[in-house]
Amino acid sequence: MSLTHLLYLHGFRSSPASAKARRMAAWAAEQPGLTFECPQLPPSPLAAMTLVTERVAGWPGQGVAVIGSSLGGFYATWLAERPAHRGWRVGLLNPAVDPARDLARHIGTLTAWHDPALQFDFTAAHVAELAALTPPARLTQPSRYYALIAKGDELLDWREMFTRYAGCDGKVLAGSDHGLTDFDDHLPGLVRHLLG
Repeated sequence: MSLTHLLYLHGFRSSPASAKARRMAAWAAEQPGLTFECPQLPPSPLAAMTLVTERVAGWPGQGVAVIGSSLGGFYATWLAERPAHRGWRVGLLNPAVDPARDLARHIGTLTAWHDPALQFDFTAAHVAELAALTPPARLTQPSRYYALIAKGDELLDWREMFTRYAGCDGKVLAGSDHGLTDFDDHLPGLVRHLLG
């Protein structure tokens, strides 16, 4: 398959400045004719998905891939399960499975990882928006998905990720961490899947 469009969705409190986002941007820049998007997602899940939906509105039904890290993995799953996007390939990096549950304890004023000067309010309304975005329990065509899951993830339970994305392509790492500091080692497998 020829990949013409690639979307990267970062995680909670993260940004396009994350190491994985920058690595994918560098990879995309080396691919002739590939359109790459990695928007800064607002704290509101509803606003984030509205922004993303608008960005990809003109994208084709085939030749497209979306990569999501952590909360971005939850968003990527939601996006890929929409009828217009069911031909897209999906890459998930330690994907959040139930962010409404997990992030309910983080309500308050927070700072961004890559710019501590940037503060934002995360509210109960945002948690409700996450719950409303929950994708279907059963994935259409699990073979479209590639899940990179680290047993060493210090924030999310790898067993929950493994169960959620059972039947999908991917790799379970014996160690690593939530940020996948060894991401470069696993990039070839991810790219192979996205290219089909």
